[in-house]
Amino acid sequence: MPQDARSRARTRAPKRRSRGPRVLLMAALLVVAAFGGGWFLWAGPGPATQELSVVVPEGATLARAARELEKAGAIRSRQTFLAFAKVFGGGGTIRAGEYRVEAGASQRQILAMLQDGKTLQRLVTVPEGMPSILVADALAKAPVLTGAVKTPDEGSVLPDSYAYVRGEPRAAVLARMQKAMATYLAKAWAGRDKGLVVSTPREAIILASIVEKETGKPAERTTVAAVYANRLKAGMPLQADPTIIYPITKGKPLGRRILQSELRAKNGYNTYAMRGLPEGPIANPGRASIDAVLHPAQSKALYFVADGSGGHVFAETYEQHQANVAKWYAIRRARGEM
Repeated sequence: MPQDARSRARTRAPKRRSRGPRVLLMAALLVVAAFGGGWFLWAGPGPATQELSVVVPEGATLARAARELEKAGAIRSRQTFLAFAKVFGGGGTIRAGEYRVEAGASQRQILAMLQDGKTLQRLVTVPEGMPSILVADALAKAPVLTGAVKTPDEGSVLPDSYAYVRGEPRAAVLARMQKAMATYLAKAWAGRDKGLVVSTPREAIILASIVEKETGKPAERTTVAAVYANRLKAGMPLQADPTIIYPITKGKPLGRRILQSELRAKNGYNTYAMRGLPEGPIANPGRASIDAVLHPAQSKALYFVADGSGGHVFAETYEQHQANVAKWYAIRRARGEM
């Protein structure tokens, strides 16, 4: 080919553009699309159409938790959940417990909930002074617990709110309540005042149960405890109305006035017809009443009566007490109660 022809051919040949930038752009777009789709699957609405409850057993791995979530219908696939958790989850550990999964909760929200330990709180509450027959009722009525439970020994349960999980045996929850009382009583007894009228932890619980039932006013507990301690030291009957009621109702409200025949009834509890402590507790006393018995107020009072405001007025002599009783009766008559 002549030289000029070759030159013209070179001049006319189209230039080839580099495909590198276009390929890179397309790859980047695909990555972004894949990431965006994956993120939507991870952070978008989950399959749950209603609120679900999922229990993660103690010591469970994330894989075990994923199986429970899939079984409950909170996630579509445990394999997908675990894969996304590895990429987006941050590596935090999960906590055992029962979880409430909201309808439509995303996989991202579910993992965060497991890692934060935001478990569903189920509680059974034992108020201060609740008798054991009602503790057993409370356990029987607590939802999603399993098995039956017998009425515990009176005074063996520490009043408090106790958490539990779905499927837990009632006996296990009761055991925690009783262990809490044993632990607290042992510690409180070790730090007791010297020269107390009670000589054993059981006697302390018996007297604390009476204090608990006699006043709901925290500021009075140590003085009420002192009154009963003073009466025991003097050999006087305690004359505590709740001890008359306990053999009749096992601690449930009487719902009427005490009868004269009940005041005279001789049994192991009626402190009007006997001296000393009753044969056992009449309720489950709380921490404050136990502490009041083990650290009573410095008082010479031997009597107390209601003051009309929810509290009591105390007296050292019978004459003072009679005057206080007269004032209380006058208040009741003015209210139309007598």
